[in-house]
Parts: sequence; structure tokens; C-alpha cells
Amino acid sequence: MNLPCPWMPAGTVYGTLLNFQREWALWAPRMNEAPYKAPPRAPVLYVKTANTFTRSGQAIALPPDAAVEVAASLGLVMDGDGTWGAVLFNDVAIAHPSYYRPPVKARCADGFLGVGAVCVPLAQLGGFDGLAALQIELHINGVHRQTTELAGMVRDAATLLADVGEFMTLRTGDVLMLGSDCLDDGSRPLVHAGDTVEITAPGFALPTLHSFTHEEVPT
Repeated sequence: MNLPCPWMPAGTVYGTLLNFQREWALWAPRMNEAPYKAPPRAPVLYVKTANTFTRSGQAIALPPDAAVEVAASLGLVMDGDGTWGAVLFNDVAIAHPSYYRPPVKARCADGFLGVGAVCVPLAQLGGFDGLAALQIELHINGVHRQTTELAGMVRDAATLLADVGEFMTLRTGDVLMLGSDCLDDGSRPLVHAGDTVEITAPGFALPTLHSFTHEEVPT
């Protein structure tokens, strides 16, 4: 696998919803309500479009008067020979009330996917077994805000990849993010203009680092 630095996605980036046990438990009482009236049986995915990609070290512009949340996630990078690399992402979104039908405008605003600087070969992280023990740290302005333990996933990395493969083909360059965990109250950390977010994990030599600025409003 060719691993340029700084790394950027070469295909489509897919995110996964409701893939951490804490959030699943919080949503479980409502899963039998309309419109679906049952828990999801397959992975719930969304797309982060190419206009959202922001290199590590660059600034992300925030729309005015919007509550914006950040989430640490690990993405599996597809390669043609059947191997995968891993990248840390800062998945940015405008806070919204429904995780069943996340609005595109909340997740796909310009710049709303902070991309990690490096893609690490999966073998260097101990393969899928190594991912199960991985902990991802999220800091805002140097203050620890969240630890995401991949052991807390509903579907571990190998299972998620296999289940997605049941209904779609991931091509070389595509990325499948494993999902993100919520805080105890079901929310995710919020950011404001002037904040800096750093995401780190063992085995990744460089952090995923992004600052946040005000979006320029045309006059």
C-alpha cells in the first residue's frame, strides 16, 4: 500500500452509526417506534463527501449560530490486494436530533471531516485483534474530553467489514469508519471558533489535529 504523508482519501468515505454499545443502549428504547419499529439489522451507514475532507493541520470553518460536535473515529482504508490500513478521523457534524436519518447538510458541510495525517498498515496495529484493544483520545484545547475504546463497539472491525460486504462492495481507496462513541449523556463534545482538536492513538506517529474558525459570511 502506498502511504503518502499527509494522507488523504482516494475514494468514498463511509461512516457508521450506532456502532458503540453505550449509544445503542441509549437509543434502544426508541428503536421500536415509528418509522422503523425494530432495531436495525444491518450496519447503518452515511457518506462523507469529498468536499468535507480537511487535511490534518488545517482549519475547519464553522457555520454561524450552529452547535457543532466532533467525534473521534478510526477508518479502515481499502486496498486492492485485500489488506487495509487505518486512519484517525475527526468526524464533524452540526448537532441534530435524529441518528436514524442524519441530514446531509449536518454531516457534509464543507470541511466537515478532519483527516489524519498518516495511514498506518493494519499489521502494524496488530491486525483486527489489535484494533479491539485500541483506545483513541480526544483533546480540545489540550484538555482531555473523551476516550473511545474500540472494545465497546457493537460490531468489531472484522464483523462490520463483513456485514457491509453483504450489501455493497468497497473498492480500492474507499474508507469505512468504524463509528464514534458518545458521552454518557448521549451527546458528543462541542467546538467553537478558536478551538483546537487533537486526536491520538497508540501506533499513530502523528495526531489528527484541526483548528476551528468562523465561516466567512458574504457581505
